[in-house]
Amino acid sequence: MNRRLIPPYLWTGGRTHPSRNVLDRLSVLRAAGDTVPRDVTPAGRRVLEILQDGALPLAEVAAHLSLPVSFVKVLVSDLFDEGLLTVRAPIAAEAGPLPDQQLLERVIRGLRALQ
Repeated sequence: MNRRLIPPYLWTGGRTHPSRNVLDRLSVLRAAGDTVPRDVTPAGRRVLEILQDGALPLAEVAAHLSLPVSFVKVLVSDLFDEGLLTVRAPIAAEAGPLPDQQLLERVIRGLRALQ
């Protein structure tokens, strides 16, 4: 069993609410710079290291850290306030044409046949 040595609430300094309430689990995060500043907290450093390879949704960063999304929101809001992260709201997919009804029925029949 893999047990965390540091409880998640200590990663956020005991805080449970982010400084801004605009973060969504699908918000896209990107490191604002190529290097991680020396004065960043260890938790913030880890978030920035994860984002060095490119942008990721907040939920995916939480998965990499094995922390609840609510705690990562606090970490991310701090990094955003310090100008170390850029945050973009998720882009809604445009609704395309509806799939062919006959095709959907064939797929359903095929799935039922697998049972």
